[in-house]
Amino acid sequence: MTGRIAFQGVLGAYSDLACRTAYPNMTTLPCESFETAMDAVRDGQAELAMLPCENSLAGRVPDIHHLLPESGLFVIGEHFQRVEHCLLGIKGSAIGDIKRAHSHTVALGQVRRILRELALTPVIEADTAGSAQLVAEWGRKEEAAIASSLAAEIYGLDILRANVEDAAHNTTRFYVMAKRPTTPDAKLPNLMTTFVFRVRNVPAALYKALGGFATNGVNMSKLESYMVGGQFAATQFLCDVDGHPEQPALRRALEELSFFSSEVRVLGVYPAAPFRLTQPG
Repeated sequence: MTGRIAFQGVLGAYSDLACRTAYPNMTTLPCESFETAMDAVRDGQAELAMLPCENSLAGRVPDIHHLLPESGLFVIGEHFQRVEHCLLGIKGSAIGDIKRAHSHTVALGQVRRILRELALTPVIEADTAGSAQLVAEWGRKEEAAIASSLAAEIYGLDILRANVEDAAHNTTRFYVMAKRPTTPDAKLPNLMTTFVFRVRNVPAALYKALGGFATNGVNMSKLESYMVGGQFAATQFLCDVDGHPEQPALRRALEELSFFSSEVRVLGVYPAAPFRLTQPG
């Protein structure tokens, strides 16, 4: 696919890296916020948006579950991006020169080992790639950034040490969003369906609503609840399951879900990412 793919952040962000990895023929479009990235697709500035939804260490990405259902966009794919943090310094700097490490608060929390080892003072910045940009602008050997190798390339920094993350399995999952849904053949294997639903306000409604997935042997890989409109009594759920809505097992499960829900809305049907198929369990 060609054209532009939008992401939240500045050039060199991990979302930018995810875009370039999954869609190497597309031009990446940096956006200030998730909403701006979605607007870019709605307005025709970009064909796709790459939006992070969860991280293997940090959990779900705030706001995404609120924004997706009302975005008017559809999930057409997923991508898993390994997060490989690098310690970046200006050209000609060395490990011994560094006194401070700048990065996003989540990234700093994922590199505690090297911070202790090198006795670096962590400094919180807005994002990882933005930290690399700042270090490049300052031009001081005492300052370093925790960011991606792509950020080092873009901002002309040296990688003083690669893979400094504490956990090797640090991975972020992304939804790939588009203006129109895709319609994969229901006979294809390894399909995913993402949908939202609200259960009726009756006793054991959620238990009964989800029972259909168990009795029909449908695997549920994601289930998140969140309040709607700031009301404690109004709860909406975002769900990812294996299969296609036209496949008999998932069709029956969704029918049972609809019986106990006030709303069920499919946000997308798409192929499971190759990464998912390599995971145990």
